[in-house]
Amino acid sequence: MRVLGIDPGLASVGWGIVESKQNRLSHIARGTIKTASKESTTYRLKQIYQEIQTIIQEYKPDEAALETLYFAKNITSALPVAQARGVQILACADGGLPIGEYTPLEIKQAVVGNGRAQKHQVEHMVYILLGLREKEKSDHATDALAAAICHINRGGAFCGIV
Repeated sequence: MRVLGIDPGLASVGWGIVESKQNRLSHIARGTIKTASKESTTYRLKQIYQEIQTIIQEYKPDEAALETLYFAKNITSALPVAQARGVQILACADGGLPIGEYTPLEIKQAVVGNGRAQKHQVEHMVYILLGLREKEKSDHATDALAAAICHINRGGAFCGIV
């Protein structure tokens, strides 16, 4: 199974492709989609949609995994990020991918074994599990890989959207 993990955002969307074969995880690709704040929200949403569609066409994932939104501190950014997340879900659905959605707690539990793990612990385990040596410049891409690993560990999309 090949999974596209997405760390939702508007200014910066993390993405990562993880493959599972014979109980072994492999890193395929990762990156960040960046949009310029000077552009209109409409333009930025369209850019995110198109780039996710390109990623799906290039890497041909079987399923997708997205982190759910969590806004304990910055509620003012909730609406734009929620709009972006909706576009990201639509891009995956239009690409024919079943989608799993996971809370940050679920992702931490699946990757580290502790739902209260700190960010650096999740990052460290992602690098160990995928055999990565080169540190990613963006935390968002690492978070996307963690979402993909969580999805694989949970057995794939059980409530997916197609």
